[in-house]
Amino acid sequence: NALSQDITCLAADRMLVFASYENVLHALARNKEVVHTYEGHKGKIHLLLPFGDHVISVDTTNVLIVWDIQSEEEYLRLDFDKAVFTVSAILHPSTYLNKILLGSEQGSLQLWNIRSNKLLYSFAGWGLGVTTLQQAPAVDVVAVGLVSGHIIVHNIKFDETLMKFQQDWGPITAISFRTVDGHPVMAAGSPVGHIALWDLEEKKIISQMRNAHSTAVAGMSFVPGEPLLITNGADNAIRVWIFDGPGGTGRLLRSRMGHSAPPTKIRYHGQNGEQILSAGQDGTLQSFSTVHERFNKSLGRGSINKKKSKRKGLKNDTMALPPITAFASEIAHQNDWDGIIACHQGYITCTTWNYQRCSMGAHKLMPEEFNNYKPLDIYATAVDITTCGNFAVIGMSTGQVDVYNMQSGLHRGCYGKERAHEGAIRGVAVDGLNQLTITAGKEGLVKFWKFKTKDLVHSTDLSSSPSGILLHRDSGILAIASDDFSISVLDIETRKIVRRFSGHHGQINDMTFSPDARWLITSSMDCTIKTWDLPSGCLIDCFLVDSAAVSITMSPTGDFLASSHVDELGIYLWSNRSLYSLVSLRPLPADYEPATVMLPGTRPVQGNLQIKRDEETFDKMIEYDSPEQLGEQLVTLSLLPESRWKNLLNLDIIKKKNKPKEPPKVPKSAPFFIPTVPGLIPRYATPEQENDMQSKVVNLGVLAQKSDFCIHLEEALSTNEYIAPLNLLKELGPSNIEIELRGLAPEGGGSVEVMLSFLRMIGMMLNKKYNFELAQAYLALFLKLHLKILSSEPKLLEEISRLATQLEETWIHLLTLFNQSLCVLKYVKSALL
Repeated sequence: NALSQDITCLAADRMLVFASYENVLHALARNKEVVHTYEGHKGKIHLLLPFGDHVISVDTTNVLIVWDIQSEEEYLRLDFDKAVFTVSAILHPSTYLNKILLGSEQGSLQLWNIRSNKLLYSFAGWGLGVTTLQQAPAVDVVAVGLVSGHIIVHNIKFDETLMKFQQDWGPITAISFRTVDGHPVMAAGSPVGHIALWDLEEKKIISQMRNAHSTAVAGMSFVPGEPLLITNGADNAIRVWIFDGPGGTGRLLRSRMGHSAPPTKIRYHGQNGEQILSAGQDGTLQSFSTVHERFNKSLGRGSINKKKSKRKGLKNDTMALPPITAFASEIAHQNDWDGIIACHQGYITCTTWNYQRCSMGAHKLMPEEFNNYKPLDIYATAVDITTCGNFAVIGMSTGQVDVYNMQSGLHRGCYGKERAHEGAIRGVAVDGLNQLTITAGKEGLVKFWKFKTKDLVHSTDLSSSPSGILLHRDSGILAIASDDFSISVLDIETRKIVRRFSGHHGQINDMTFSPDARWLITSSMDCTIKTWDLPSGCLIDCFLVDSAAVSITMSPTGDFLASSHVDELGIYLWSNRSLYSLVSLRPLPADYEPATVMLPGTRPVQGNLQIKRDEETFDKMIEYDSPEQLGEQLVTLSLLPESRWKNLLNLDIIKKKNKPKEPPKVPKSAPFFIPTVPGLIPRYATPEQENDMQSKVVNLGVLAQKSDFCIHLEEALSTNEYIAPLNLLKELGPSNIEIELRGLAPEGGGSVEVMLSFLRMIGMMLNKKYNFELAQAYLALFLKLHLKILSSEPKLLEEISRLATQLEETWIHLLTLFNQSLCVLKYVKSALL
């Protein structure tokens, strides 16, 4: 769980992790929840040291407090005079019970017994500020790092300096000793990112690890008993070095690293939704895995000349390219040639990158007329790569749009006679079949070109200058962000604007489509991320973040939305809640005020209010229940399954098929205790023949009883309400329906009046136009069963003829509607739009 502010100091013992921000210290258990809080400092805590059952903290006002871990109370407080002794380093020397060694900015050292609160000894020092203290493998020996770059290996028992080393790279930032037998090595870090390895027996330097980090080495530690050194720095990297080569030099074994400056553009790479390509302000292009960090890759930093860059090193590299502002990637031919094209900030040349080799590609693409000189005011602004991975389309700030071959790097033509647009290109896109190229210019035009012949097909004038475009290739939908903070959605088939969205109050930074193109997600400088539903044209989701999202991208599988933010080094993943819970896709009200959501992975314990609020809203959501009939003029079917009505006419055939070939034979049940005949020799008694002949005479009184259905039909003759008998019939299965309809005839216990009532019920169903298929099925079965009686009764014949007319009218009306619908459907399927 996150603390409320940025962590400034960190330490750990075998049970707890201690983290501080400002003047508050927290203890976290299981690396998760805060279990203790220590408050009492007036200044910012900058040093921490776990010490058995206590933890020691030092703040910038030069106050040292010893805390009891469990009771959270102050055990001891020491105030030091800043003019005499400003604490800059703290160490517990091994085997020194209850004692700590303090280093100062003035250069002196003090040994304190914190149990008796006594100063045991003061070391005069070397007249230079102490930056770090580190215990050596030998007892009583401590390494002291100074601001001058000196490392003093000192015996604190006899106050003697054993050896002295000097580095030329500034103050010592970290020291660690290798504890493998036979290798007395000390490593020291520097502010410029270099690491020096010293041989303590020979008292000389063994090797230098240059540019281990691009910033100061913040911490380093040899793994006890292993030839492994772990280092980290402010370049957002942690690296493990192994010393297994000749000469004692280390090589990089593994590392975890992110951008050392905020990402500027992120995009999913490939169709599996597992890799995110990210370009940062540090000039690097990296690939982050959403599955596991071990699959992360760094494609390196852009360079004009890679060989010269390597020779000069990171610090003095004048060949480095500026940060990437836009890129496009395709996996179709990434094993054969470069699959990524990128344009750089204020730079005319576009670079290719190879994802498989994790390096810059072979080609640098730029118009031929600029081969001899590179103008400062002309630069590449937008790029796209075709689905096949063969061609790259590059837009320039002059309005020129060029096509290059990705395999050879050759120029394959340009759009327009001299240039495609009057103003700078704000976006380029190629459709999925390489038929159309779409370009957007600053002057407010979106132009459609034939990809191969480079002819202009169509031009659309926008109400405002576009700031960027995004094409969803599968559906042919083009999203256009404008400088007036509105979004237009254009269909590239009809070349018409089909949706317009407005609601952002700042520059639109980025857009992304959901995989099915139903949602358009946009991020803006007003710190909102909004989700627009394209079919309904409504805003269905909106939330605020603390820092504006610079770039967003949605997974091709639809499970995650990734975002990068202003002044944030990380890439944040948001899960798609609609995949695993009920989400209302109703439009948000006009007065909706979005809540601020903390970035993923930084949610405190009390930060679940938004989730609870959302859950409450979902609980209140009323599910739509379709009425039995939408309108009185509409013919409506029932919601019953087909098995209830479809086979009513074929029941006799079904019964014949299901009839068993012979009656089932009931096995004679044996008694639990088999009876025996009394005597000396036990013998089993022969079973007697049971005479259980059942009577075959049927009780005629059962048939004489009227069913509920018959009773309701008789009542309906007087009341003219047929809903009750219909509901009874709808609850029955096919066999029971047949029994009920057979029972309507006089020989089955019914009467002519009941049969008339049934026909009127069918007439009511046809009149009200609901349960249409049930009326057909029930009437068909009724006619099949009682045709002879119907022909002999004039009342029933009159009702039947009235029903026939009504039925014919309804069916002709339905048939007309069916024919119209089929005609329209056939036209839509076959007509060329």
